[in-house]
Amino acid sequence: MKNSLHPLNATLLALGLSSLATVALAQNVKPPKAQLWMDVSTGGMAGMPEMDMPGGMGAMLGGMMGGRAGGAGGNTTYGTARGMTIMPPRVLDIALYNRLKPGVEAAQAIPPGMRMGDRLPLLPPPPAQAVRETEPTEVPQEYQRETPKGRILIYWGCSTEVRPGQPRIIDLARGNPADFGKAFAGRYAPDRGARVGPGYVLFPNEKNTVSLSRDSSLVGEHQVQGDGVPANFKFALGAAQDLMPAIELQSSGSPKDSIALNWPRVTNARAYFLHAMGQVGENDMVMWSSSETPDTGMGLFDYLPNGTIDSWVREKVLLQPETTQCAVPRGIFAPKGSGSGGRGDSAGSMLRMIAYGSESNFAHPPRPADPKAVWEPDWAVRLRVKSSTMAMLGEDSGQAGARRSRSAAGSTPPPTAGQESPAGATPAATPQPTSPSIGDVINPLGNPANLLKGLFGR
Repeated sequence: MKNSLHPLNATLLALGLSSLATVALAQNVKPPKAQLWMDVSTGGMAGMPEMDMPGGMGAMLGGMMGGRAGGAGGNTTYGTARGMTIMPPRVLDIALYNRLKPGVEAAQAIPPGMRMGDRLPLLPPPPAQAVRETEPTEVPQEYQRETPKGRILIYWGCSTEVRPGQPRIIDLARGNPADFGKAFAGRYAPDRGARVGPGYVLFPNEKNTVSLSRDSSLVGEHQVQGDGVPANFKFALGAAQDLMPAIELQSSGSPKDSIALNWPRVTNARAYFLHAMGQVGENDMVMWSSSETPDTGMGLFDYLPNGTIDSWVREKVLLQPETTQCAVPRGIFAPKGSGSGGRGDSAGSMLRMIAYGSESNFAHPPRPADPKAVWEPDWAVRLRVKSSTMAMLGEDSGQAGARRSRSAAGSTPPPTAGQESPAGATPAATPQPTSPSIGDVINPLGNPANLLKGLFGR
């Protein structure tokens, strides 16, 4: 009797041989001797003139919006580019890990077009301050944890009207902890940034607080220098890797109507995403996103790898790079009850928008064509860029910016169409953009965390 393999066994054998062949052909890749990460972020407030907030106020606001708080002298803390950057409007984060000399100070020579000097120092992060533990002097009072209350209403899609099947409602009063997790479940950006720890050197730092300016450009030759840094650590950035321009978002319409959003195409943008949230009524939090799928989008305001961007554009989670308009459905952020500015209306509903740029990777020497050859790059670079903005829902972005500029300059509003200036009055000069007070910025924005307070009875 002739021996033969069962079809299933034959399939398994074929798969096994294929796997062995893959293992045999897998290239031996070692980490680079020196790895550099560069994160570049452009930010701002729709309708508000570009500004740099003095002292640590800008960093404080950036921390509230998802970044990391800076020091008292300005932008001195690495990691701010990951959040929603407003002040300063352009942030550059650099991290270097040199396996040959971990934690040793280095520098990055930069092109003149960056307008930040000829080189940027890369310093070890300051040591973390030890937490002084003391014995409690009071016995904590026992308390009964209040049951969450209220609802989360989730809408999605660019549309003037609420679409059938919306909203998705999460009723927290049911007391099921899984409901809250389901409300915020969704896609999250994989973390491909530097996981800073011992041995890294960073910019910005206390030694250099210079920020990117409106006219800065990353285009040109860069070189990382320092003890143990490979001498050939040089790379050139082109227009595709340059910092992105600010998003010129325009909005119009009141909360009881559909809110129209439009913007010019952002240079180098691969995709867009918009998200809005606000408290409506006593205990309802409304969330909306531009996605065509019911994803809350809370985890998408970060850098994304190119493959992830392209995949989520195909799935209609992100908007195509050719898109220049969107609409918030009618009435989803409309006030529920009387009054203005209180808990019974939708004051403070906030919209965020992000334009995703490309992730660029460089390495030297390049990967060998021979799969059997060992590849250990002397150095590697990962550069990521994005641009983001914020806007208050129901407030025309152009009018808001003009009002804030006039308020900051202390000037009288110009006459409206058909209205004459007072007799003998000299037309006021065009107010120059000045930095508004921190209250002018924070109060209209509100803190997104506060929107949850009513839902948990705190």
